[in-house]
Amino acid sequence: MQTDSKTLYRSNLKGFPLSNSGKVRDIYDIDDQHLLIVTSDRLSAFDVILPDPIPGKGRVLTEVSNFWFSRCRDIIPNHLSDLAIEDVIKKEIDLEALKGRSIVVRKLKPLPIEAVIRGYLIGSGWVDYKKTGSVCGISLPSGLKQAEKLLEPIFTPATKADVGDHDENIDFETVKTLIGEKIANQIRNISLKIYNQAAEYAIGRGIIIADTKFEFGLDEKNNLVLIDELLTPDSSRFWPVESYSKGISPPSFDKQYVRDYLETLNWDKKPPGPKLTEEVINMTAEKYEDARKKLIL
Repeated sequence: MQTDSKTLYRSNLKGFPLSNSGKVRDIYDIDDQHLLIVTSDRLSAFDVILPDPIPGKGRVLTEVSNFWFSRCRDIIPNHLSDLAIEDVIKKEIDLEALKGRSIVVRKLKPLPIEAVIRGYLIGSGWVDYKKTGSVCGISLPSGLKQAEKLLEPIFTPATKADVGDHDENIDFETVKTLIGEKIANQIRNISLKIYNQAAEYAIGRGIIIADTKFEFGLDEKNNLVLIDELLTPDSSRFWPVESYSKGISPPSFDKQYVRDYLETLNWDKKPPGPKLTEEVINMTAEKYEDARKKLIL
């Protein structure tokens, strides 16, 4: 494994087939019913995997995700299984590297969309709004400012792109075509419910959840299940309440800090990604850890 005592850039488990290696997660086939998901310390920006890991990032993402999965169990089941990592990994050296950053999940059929919920006007939503006055086909009032809170959170889905490709915003009619009207409505309603409950909790802990994305799968009975990660600094924009202001891109607890740094470089946003400075690596690690502490401790 490409690892030291604090970081894991890429796992290399022997004895289990590697099913997929994404921007952050390595997924292994355990048996016909289970997968092992290893959350590395890799960081992607502009859909490019950067060469430097962020120490502790994978463990933060795993702990935060599991925290939210537990809080949202009354809304929708999730992909976590009853198996612990110790039930499938027997080598002590592997357990040490993977502890705190790995989960055993049920095998499910993933759906080909990302369920994006926006509570504030930022990112690609802000870009779309400036051009068209709408986001993913949803018309918004005129005169809104960057990072402004929306009157109501909106469901703005996207396609799920392969590693290196860009996700593409789509409208709700396209979602219905891709997965069927019944499931599309379920996903929209559940996503909005999760976001509203999570945003209310988080703001009481000093964090604004500006937007986030969810992923879903179907079990053997075609029941909807939450998969992937949930309300982490990678899948969401987290802003400190005390420094929020509309009209700017607010400071954040997520990888926006890295994106802002990369924008200062002469880089075409194509692989290979540039190396990060030690200061950027350490500051990013602190931001992820700060988010964990605020949400969970």
